[in-house]
Amino acid sequence: MGTKNKSLENKEHKGFTSKLGFVLAAAGSAVGLGNLWRFPYLTAKYGGGIFLLCYIVLAVVLGCALLMLEFSIGRKTRKSVIGAFSTLNKKFSWVGYFSLIVPAIIVPFYCVIGGWVIKYVISFITGASGLVGATDTSSFFTTFRASTFEPLLYFFIFAFITVLIIAFGVQKGIEKLSKIMMPALAVISVGLMIYVLCQPKAMEGVAFFFLPDFSKFSFQTVLAALGQLFYSMSIGLCINITYGSYMKKDTSIPSSSGQVALFDSSFAIVAGLIIIPAIFAFSQDPYTVIKTQGTSLMFIQLTQVFNNIPAGSVVGAIFFILVFFAALTSSISLVEALVAAICEKAKISRTSACIIVFALILILGALSSLGFGVLSNVRIFGLGIMDTFDFLSNNILIPIVAIITCVVAGYFINKELLPDEIGIGKNRFLKSYFNIVVRYVAPICILIILISGLFLTI
Repeated sequence: MGTKNKSLENKEHKGFTSKLGFVLAAAGSAVGLGNLWRFPYLTAKYGGGIFLLCYIVLAVVLGCALLMLEFSIGRKTRKSVIGAFSTLNKKFSWVGYFSLIVPAIIVPFYCVIGGWVIKYVISFITGASGLVGATDTSSFFTTFRASTFEPLLYFFIFAFITVLIIAFGVQKGIEKLSKIMMPALAVISVGLMIYVLCQPKAMEGVAFFFLPDFSKFSFQTVLAALGQLFYSMSIGLCINITYGSYMKKDTSIPSSSGQVALFDSSFAIVAGLIIIPAIFAFSQDPYTVIKTQGTSLMFIQLTQVFNNIPAGSVVGAIFFILVFFAALTSSISLVEALVAAICEKAKISRTSACIIVFALILILGALSSLGFGVLSNVRIFGLGIMDTFDFLSNNILIPIVAIITCVVAGYFINKELLPDEIGIGKNRFLKSYFNIVVRYVAPICILIILISGLFLTI
């Protein structure tokens, strides 16, 4: 029986075949919807260049260290998030189960938004009335989102594609797709960026985006940049630990972490250079538009921009294909964290685990989708269903998981264990940097984010 279980574990826990496959898959998990609409929106709201500067500094100081932390936990233990914490210290085996709540909550409503993206891809390709050529696209979005059947259909399609890819495993599914999708994502985004930057007045947006105005620097700017960093790099989402467990021993963790952070940050900057200059080029009052549209910027205001440029329907279709790629790579990583944990703990096949996770996604995702229609009157602490899931996961659970991970790694295991796994055990400078960030800097900063987020909401 033990031999059978071991055989099953080896079969289901195949790793990435190359460093490139790992880096592209991990970068794909980081690059997502947050880069495309959340990063540009926060950049505009918190002063443009000064926010970007804060984000880059924090990515260098904190981001790389926390990526190394989670990758090393996964590779050292060769376990999913449940087994990883149990292996590090049996007293903290509960942390793995608690951590899985995060992707379990996020991935259903993430798939709902992914379904919206599919709708927009199809609508731009087919030239849907009310969207393509319309002077006001807000009614198209709100009417579609509030309907019952169509959003559920596209949500189902997006979720099914995600789970189907996961069912093929790490090498045939995640790694193979990432090697195709991430370069395609880069090509499409850079091409669209070049197109936007060639438009009149676009350089005003570039100046706003890159030139820091230190008079706009505030504590809230730093907090917003910190929050975006953790959200964007998938820290505290179980993803990096899961992917780390698939990492080959001869793959450099510091190098891979730096490359993932660079890829994620670069894509966020490219996304900003698509959206912000486009708004400056085609809006009468760009500052008001960006600050007031917020999370609907991508689905409402930017679609109106496409309607005001030559071949707008083609550009719009290309843009939302780009968004679809980004959303899919992130949803894949979230589902993989759940599937890997179920396979490991329940000793069942990947296919069976995928069916279980798919059922969970359908139930919670349907609630999120219907929360804009027939369940729109349902309010939890004044928030709609999707907003409740979003607030609970991003504002409360992710910071708590990140803090616990740092505390466990910094104080409750052999202090040489992870630095040795990372390969910095004999480098006094890098080892000190890693330990200081994990033991002191990161927990304090994340705790501030958690408390301030709750305080500002209440």
